[in-house]
Amino acid sequence: MDSISTAEARQNLAELVNRVAYGKERVVLTRHGKEVAALVPIEDLGLMAKLRRLLRRRELRQALEEVELRGGVSWTELRRDLEL
Repeated sequence: MDSISTAEARQNLAELVNRVAYGKERVVLTRHGKEVAALVPIEDLGLMAKLRRLLRRRELRQALEEVELRGGVSWTELRRDLEL
């Protein structure tokens, strides 16, 4: 994966978009040597969204199974677990 400064990215935005969109490259943008963002193909973005949904479903299913096994959770426990 290539890294490029945000200043250089501004100067070459059209080229970068083409590399990402058509070449399916991934480009990390840096500012002052630190990674700050990434340009990824739209398919990658869709895949990340799908993975997030699947993870949430799995976590929800696990939470429901835990409630079934343990019974309910008190409000005090829930606040402690969520650090509220």
